[in-house]
Amino acid sequence: MTQDVLYQQSNFNRLGEFEQLAPDAFRAFGNFDQKALAAGKLSAKVKELIAVAVAHTTGCPYCIDLHVKNVKKQEASKEEMGEAIMVATTLKAGSAIAHGVNALNAYDENGQEELYRKEYFKRLKEFSELNGDAFKAFVDFDKQAMKPGLIGAMEKELIALAVAHTTGCPYCIDIHTRGSKKQGAGKEEIAEAIMVATALKAGSALAHGVNALNAYDDE
Repeated sequence: MTQDVLYQQSNFNRLGEFEQLAPDAFRAFGNFDQKALAAGKLSAKVKELIAVAVAHTTGCPYCIDLHVKNVKKQEASKEEMGEAIMVATTLKAGSAIAHGVNALNAYDENGQEELYRKEYFKRLKEFSELNGDAFKAFVDFDKQAMKPGLIGAMEKELIALAVAHTTGCPYCIDIHTRGSKKQGAGKEEIAEAIMVATALKAGSALAHGVNALNAYDDE
């Protein structure tokens, strides 16, 4: 491998070295990851679709490669994978626009001590006046991405909720928790989706560890 190539599939083979470097933590993570992705109230296929979406949010190329292969093993079609990625895309974009209401507060120097309140989200419609064409185009994109297709409405809401926990957008978490519940998801399904997001966010950090090993050994 040349030093210019920071990501290639063979790097991932070094992941097992962490079992010698930090054995207890590595094995504990492996156990958690296995349990988080195992079928429960949600099927293994749905969990892998969530994992694919979250991997695109964390931007981990190793995780994308791994979970796309896993979701294919669970007999998800390329179209279903595409729908999951579009949900991740609109949620990542949505977290940016949702935080825009905080930007409006800051610009107007309203002096709120509380940086996040549900009522602030009502200011989102102001973007239709500030940048109407782009705002309307985003709303249409979000509507199309979240529309039931090969992936059902409840599953899309759960994917959205998992991604919202990855972006850390409190407005999105509130909206898509309510959306998941409205579509028939119980607290158990919601918890399972959150655990997949947690495993993937942690897993992206661990997976990037192989790059740290390469960098350390280059010195």
